[in-house]
Amino acid sequence: MKRPELLAPVGSFESLHAAIRGGADAIYFGVEQLNMRTKSVPTITVEDIAEVAEVCHNNGIKAYLTLNTVMYDHDMQLAGRIIKACKTAGIDAIIASDYAIFGMCQAQGMPLHISTQANVSNIESVSFFASMADVIVLSRELTVKQVAHIVAEVARRNIRGISGQLMKIEAFVHGALCMAVSGKCYMSLHEKNASANRGACVQNCRRPYKVTDLETGNEMVIDNEYIMSPKDLCTIDFMDQMIEAGIDVFKIEGRSKSAEYVYATTKCYREAIDAVLDGSYNQDRVAIWMEELEKVYNRGFWGGYFMGKKLGEWSQIPGSIATEKKVYIARCSKYYPKIQVAEFTIESGQLKAGDPLLVLGRNTGSDKLNLTALVVNGEPAEVAIKGDKITFPFENALRPGDKLYKLVSENA
Repeated sequence: MKRPELLAPVGSFESLHAAIRGGADAIYFGVEQLNMRTKSVPTITVEDIAEVAEVCHNNGIKAYLTLNTVMYDHDMQLAGRIIKACKTAGIDAIIASDYAIFGMCQAQGMPLHISTQANVSNIESVSFFASMADVIVLSRELTVKQVAHIVAEVARRNIRGISGQLMKIEAFVHGALCMAVSGKCYMSLHEKNASANRGACVQNCRRPYKVTDLETGNEMVIDNEYIMSPKDLCTIDFMDQMIEAGIDVFKIEGRSKSAEYVYATTKCYREAIDAVLDGSYNQDRVAIWMEELEKVYNRGFWGGYFMGKKLGEWSQIPGSIATEKKVYIARCSKYYPKIQVAEFTIESGQLKAGDPLLVLGRNTGSDKLNLTALVVNGEPAEVAIKGDKITFPFENALRPGDKLYKLVSENA
């Protein structure tokens, strides 16, 4: 069995480092308004592209940039600027679905991956795009058997991408699913003039709705289900079948998610992939991974369309059902590199010795810790309150402004 590339989502520098530490082989990110997470993730700019590339390559992983929104004439100047910056910085590929971007990438000699927004669902489409790209992200609505057939046909027909290598097939393995075909939706545009296809979705599909009989006026609330809000995709419990299908790249959704989500999902799928390949994959380990995945943002899990089941499993609530949540506590005020000690100023709530904590750092990613003893204002203490300064050993250099959270059970 081939070892698939594990591709993690990045929407901030915190999540970039979380992906690296979680074991990603590559990351994907977007900048400015020409990516599908414009509304929710505004933190990475064109000026940051070079830094993202440098961090990734220094850590031995690849970096891909998404330019996968609907493109208009007034977007062309910015798109060209982004592609030029990617070429200069050494970004490994652009992920896109618009033919104008295809042409720009070819003109700049920039490697191209075809986005899931192109809704590629058959081998003939794969063959068509081979003259433009090296990787195709398949439609999310395919079964694992359909994906395996496409992979097998690529090899049988010897379909090679623009670089001369066999075309690579990429598929989403975890994260949010949209009710629309491969994410193409106009509901948000229709109701709020905010186009999902321009990265501005207001997620009005994730709300409760009622059905009205237009003849009688009778109304019925849809009971216990958010009928346009599917549960999140999770394939970790049939990871062996996904790898056996021969998929080249496993993609995790979540550029709008937090660093701890990126770290947890990347780490779990890294371990699952490695377990399948070394023969240690089993249901006991799957149960452990599922427990970890349930702690971070999710709307409940199902296997998507891979297993050929019914067309959707719907959420019971509009938001996350994560079993763990973070509560903001403190901001990093100083870091002492010689002794590897961090100082945080409590800005909200209080801490007790033994509280589970989460540190999110721009250059460190996501770290969980448990302080069995507290040092408050330089003295041992049992509790720290607003205004106090706490110090504790921390081996990764933090920056002023990095944040500390207390982790609490959602049922607490």
